[in-house]
Amino acid sequence: MTGHRRQPFPYRTPPELRGAPSVRRPVVVIGAGPVGLTCAIDLALHGIPVLVLDDNDVVSVGSRAICWAKRTLEIWDRIGIGDRMVDKGVTWQVGRVFHGQRELYSFDLLPEPGHKMPAFINLQQYYVEEFLVERAGDLADLIDIRWRNEVTDHVQDQDGVTLSIATPDGGYSLRTDWVVAADGARSPTRSRMGLPFDGHVFEERFLIADVRMEAQFTNERLFWFAPPFHEGQSALLHKQPENVYRLDFQLGPEADPVREREPDRVEARVRAVVGDTPFALEWSSVYAFRCARLDRFVHGRVIFAGDSAHVVSPFGARGGNGGIQDADNLAWKLALVIREEARPALLDTYDEERGHAADENISASSRTTNFMTPKTRAERLFRDGVLALAGELPFARGLVNGGRLSVPARLEGMSLQTGPAGTGAGVAPGGACPDAPVQDGGGGASWLLGHLGTEFVLLLFLPPGAGPPELDVAAQLSPSVRVVVVGDGSAEIEGATVLRDPDGLARSRYGAMNGAAYLIRPDTHVAARFDRLDRCALAGALARASARHRQRAVEAVP
Repeated sequence: MTGHRRQPFPYRTPPELRGAPSVRRPVVVIGAGPVGLTCAIDLALHGIPVLVLDDNDVVSVGSRAICWAKRTLEIWDRIGIGDRMVDKGVTWQVGRVFHGQRELYSFDLLPEPGHKMPAFINLQQYYVEEFLVERAGDLADLIDIRWRNEVTDHVQDQDGVTLSIATPDGGYSLRTDWVVAADGARSPTRSRMGLPFDGHVFEERFLIADVRMEAQFTNERLFWFAPPFHEGQSALLHKQPENVYRLDFQLGPEADPVREREPDRVEARVRAVVGDTPFALEWSSVYAFRCARLDRFVHGRVIFAGDSAHVVSPFGARGGNGGIQDADNLAWKLALVIREEARPALLDTYDEERGHAADENISASSRTTNFMTPKTRAERLFRDGVLALAGELPFARGLVNGGRLSVPARLEGMSLQTGPAGTGAGVAPGGACPDAPVQDGGGGASWLLGHLGTEFVLLLFLPPGAGPPELDVAAQLSPSVRVVVVGDGSAEIEGATVLRDPDGLARSRYGAMNGAAYLIRPDTHVAARFDRLDRCALAGALARASARHRQRAVEAVP
């Protein structure tokens, strides 16, 4: 029923089944979905060889995850594929909220200019996976993807993990130092380990339908409470590339999923929305969902990411985007540990930071569901009262909840951050770095985020009129710390990338009109902020950000 032609990726007999000796791997990623592939590419860009195993040989069926947030796009841009995603996707930043036939209000997710990446794009998951596979192919000297290689068992000890793998040509085993389990919401890895996946199951059922049609709907998120075409329930519409539209219909807890999937019934619901517009049904699915998470994401040498670690409702686009942030958070930490530039204790902070983010997403998702599907008379009275007021009173709009959209996780106060420091202006330690247009010394235009990431960066804003700084501090910190200087002039500074801030947006967004120094993590979160360059303080912040100030043995889980 889908209009996207899924070409199988080539299966090749593994070398272990052709008589070659088994080679121990630094990292094996289980699952070639968006999260697993993003993690593999990021690890490769850190110089780490990665083996990716997937039990399938095609991209996902149906559009599935489609809404990709600005933070995700910035991560993909850092690993070399952001422009391609944006070029193919449908860009949007405005959402409109309706109650019945009445539009209550609209909101703009990115009202200010000066950002490379848009607030959101809509792009079917199968395109995302195809683009990531092709990007992995650019790094084929470091990334080996094996299709139709199913991990059937694993045994870990203090030193590593032994995997048992089934293929069409028989089974084999291999040894790896680390496993990243990105094998989805029904994670076989999680099941084999018998790990509790605690959470709450929501009984409400929803219908997703992808339809292809020539229509006049704008590139906006349209959300209806109790629309005339779906009385008493809610509905959502998004435009995707190639004139494909996603419609979501709330069905209620008593809906029969088999009956609701019948094409005639799906088409009748779509017809109620689009009227006489001709359309073709591409794909549909009926689902209920749960919000759940593992208690810990790091279990010895097996690390969980994406849906294998946590699941949420699809309203708010927090599932896929949260998984990509998992990969972004994990890759640099795992790379430092593998290169023995950081202790394994650094991986505890992946559990700390992404566990916190999962809790944020689950809380937001649960509140959305409770608002959309009130279970008690009091909840319904509250919901209806808020909707009645939201058209005229701005305070009530903040209470309307049809899906709080994905935002970067904030990591203030956690183990790797030093702060608060300085005047309190700008980006607090733990915050994600904002972008801004900049120029190089020759006047060439670029973006600030393009000069950050993958390594630790000392980002130094010079006060207006200041001369070149002394930057031997970077060499004292670590040879892996790059220096980026934002100033007024175009003079070269040895050992640094020098940028101009032509519109003042970089200084404004970083609270650095009178100068400031930032230590930026490889995932472009702020590790520390100082009003001025301070060698001792920066050295301490770097030690903290790479977990060199503490040590704990890797836990072995049988």
